[in-house]
Amino acid sequence: MTEPPRETEPLPPPDARRRVLAALERFGWNATSFQTLGSEFLYWFAADGSPVAYVDTGRAWVAAGAPIAPEARLGDVAREFAQAAKTLGRRVVFFATELRAAGWPGFASLLIGEQPLWDPREFEAVVSATPSLREQLRRARAKGVTVTLADPKDVAPHGAPLRQALEKLVDAWLATRPMPPMGFLVRVEPFTFAAERRLFVARRGDELVGFAAVVPVYARNGWFIEDLIRASSAPNGTVEALVAAAMNHASAQGSDYLTLGLAPLAGGVTDTLRFFARLGSPLYDFSGIQAFKAKFRPREWVPIYLTYPHDERPETAVLDALSAFSRRGLLRYGVEALLRGPTIVVRVLALLLVPWTLVMAIGGGPRWFPSPLVKWSWIALDVVLCVALLALSARWRSWLATTLLVVIALDALTTLGEVLFCAVPRIDGVLASTVVAVSVAAPAFATVVLFNARRRAARARLGATPVALI
Repeated sequence: MTEPPRETEPLPPPDARRRVLAALERFGWNATSFQTLGSEFLYWFAADGSPVAYVDTGRAWVAAGAPIAPEARLGDVAREFAQAAKTLGRRVVFFATELRAAGWPGFASLLIGEQPLWDPREFEAVVSATPSLREQLRRARAKGVTVTLADPKDVAPHGAPLRQALEKLVDAWLATRPMPPMGFLVRVEPFTFAAERRLFVARRGDELVGFAAVVPVYARNGWFIEDLIRASSAPNGTVEALVAAAMNHASAQGSDYLTLGLAPLAGGVTDTLRFFARLGSPLYDFSGIQAFKAKFRPREWVPIYLTYPHDERPETAVLDALSAFSRRGLLRYGVEALLRGPTIVVRVLALLLVPWTLVMAIGGGPRWFPSPLVKWSWIALDVVLCVALLALSARWRSWLATTLLVVIALDALTTLGEVLFCAVPRIDGVLASTVVAVSVAAPAFATVVLFNARRRAARARLGATPVALI
């Protein structure tokens, strides 16, 4: 899948975002509505001025939630938006819509997860009734963690000390993720329209150990905890302390609505989506995200949908939405995820060595190896590498990763030399060419994966050091 280069696309002018903010202050009902002010979004305005924030993947306009419009106009604006996209050869998808979008004439909706809701005024009672939550908050206090509300003037200007410290923490946190950074509604941008949002900062002494970025949901007198970021070395209970601070602040403001946002693929999703949740669990912990949000005892869980024109297939709508999150196209994002070296890729590399080693043991003869000793030495090495890669995928150890990186890099160079000087003259068909290509490409690919994984782990260790606020 291809898409136009994002780097050359002009950002919407500031006055467009001001128009959107004005509309949000009246009709911003979706939990994700404030996120439409993010830097990646383009805006389409209906005849009555109602905006739709979207990204253009090259094949579809993927909107962030429902249109920002009076409830009675939502369906009409959605149809106008779909027609405008169709004239330009684009499909339309509305991602993260809620129940009131499920009945739009001409549209279908696919359940993609659930979203927990709280009345912040009830949160103290929730803490009192939840021993595990009380214990986490006690641990944070015992370790000297304090949470304060940041002044917008300390984070809005570029170069402000607190903003620089927060940016460093975000970079360190992103470096630890098993997937490359994504865009659309999960891009971390905690400083736009700083006067409108709330930023809670967790410190241990003079060190920054985490923060929560909270954005308004104007039409519901509520708040959405958009980002929860912690240093790798933050004491237990830091995240719980940040959530509690946001809840208490919302309660003091008289708010009756707060959410932690979508738990993807939670609830009664289709069997197909549930299968992909299990398949993708090494890259994204779907069940862990739901469990984390559930431990705060939400008042209720509400369904979240993917809404699309009824004449489109749901599979196409899902792919269009994923393309918006990938930012650079699904294929390129997939390659970046593989080269990043998450646990699942290291495990797959290990498992692929099993059939390869069997092929060498059964079919590898004098044609490919100068002697039986060389053949069985290669087989023994592959067995050892398979076991070591499985051990590394089970628990990351820097010394083991470094050792494997060196051994596999030498394996790649040795294999290349052997192919050039011994195997190439013996290639006599497509099958033989494929075998030789795989024998060279596999260790080279594994070297790149391990190098990137090791570098990411090193960055994570550096990022684990709490950021000093100077």
